Amino acid sequence: MTIPGQEVKDPALSQTPREGRGTQPMGWGNRSNHIAFDPEFAEGARNAVNVCLRVQPDEKVCVITDEVTIEIAAAIVCELEKLGVTYRAWVLEDLAERPLKDLPPQVIEDLESSQVSIFAVQAQRNELRSRMQMTDVVNRKKIRHAHMVNINRQIMLEGMRADFQKVDRLSAKVVAMVRKAKRVRAKTAAGTDLTADLNPNYRWLKTSGIITPEKWGNLPGGEIFTTPGEVNGTFVIDGVVGDYLCAKFGSLRDTPLTIHMKKNRLTEAHSDNRELEDDFWKYTHTDENSDRVGEFAIGTNIDLKEVIGQILQDEKYPGVHIAFGNPYGAHTGAEWDSSTHIDVVGRKFNIWVDDEQIMRDGKFLVEA
Repeated sequence: MTIPGQEVKDPALSQTPREGRGTQPMGWGNRSNHIAFDPEFAEGARNAVNVCLRVQPDEKVCVITDEVTIEIAAAIVCELEKLGVTYRAWVLEDLAERPLKDLPPQVIEDLESSQVSIFAVQAQRNELRSRMQMTDVVNRKKIRHAHMVNINRQIMLEGMRADFQKVDRLSAKVVAMVRKAKRVRAKTAAGTDLTADLNPNYRWLKTSGIITPEKWGNLPGGEIFTTPGEVNGTFVIDGVVGDYLCAKFGSLRDTPLTIHMKKNRLTEAHSDNRELEDDFWKYTHTDENSDRVGEFAIGTNIDLKEVIGQILQDEKYPGVHIAFGNPYGAHTGAEWDSSTHIDVVGRKFNIWVDDEQIMRDGKFLVEA
């Protein structure tokens, strides 16, 4: 979505560091402040800053990126500079070795005094701890936080160009329905058949791309989720799996992973790709709750037309996805925890909320 009245800045130019409204200088630390970026990133960056985060000129913003993603971060910084906001941009490799053992203290200090944060980084194995350290600060300080793990060119040109106001309207309608429901059932022609019995004590969250201080969100946005009371049944994962396994295995259209769940625990996992099967099983048995369904979600980004093999975007694809491990209890109210969290995504769902069908063959029957 284009924001009227704003021009795309010359991507080869950037303002030189200047003192912000606080005591910290603005800019990229010891980096050059002339970081070029693909002008095609501008529309998605404008969407992130002006629509999703609604950054105000008097706010302070913390931008966290890495070497691989710095061009996307530069496009976002360009939009921040147009607003004249105080910001710091951090490149993780300038501060610590990857994979990170802990979030660098300079970043933590900057987060503590920020109202908005943007995390545009490529995930590396065993970095979940550092990301949790970041979201702990975000939750405590109620920062409007855009989580853009594994953001890439394709996502910037697809998911980040979505009409997030429309996605938000649909998400609001669907979340209102499920908040009154006792169960959700999901089926696909590929063989998925599962039922989620809902716990009325657990909250449903709407992360539609319109980010609020109450709940940080992934960008691109477009999902509603809760911690389920109990999930039982079969899930044919012909979309994608999350965390670092996503980059390793990509789209699972041709080699799906079929999993079975009983009383909210993973009981079986089978695939013709034995390496995928083994890696997924190992991941979901990291700790005592890594095999427990911590998230039950419905993707609501109706501008997405296909699974692309990137979990950041694919979990917003219309349909059901679930995650094993961390239930985001600070937001859902779940009283248990896990050190891991891995999403799994399928394709072309039929969904019933109690007895009312809300999706047929991947298309919502609810108007946005």
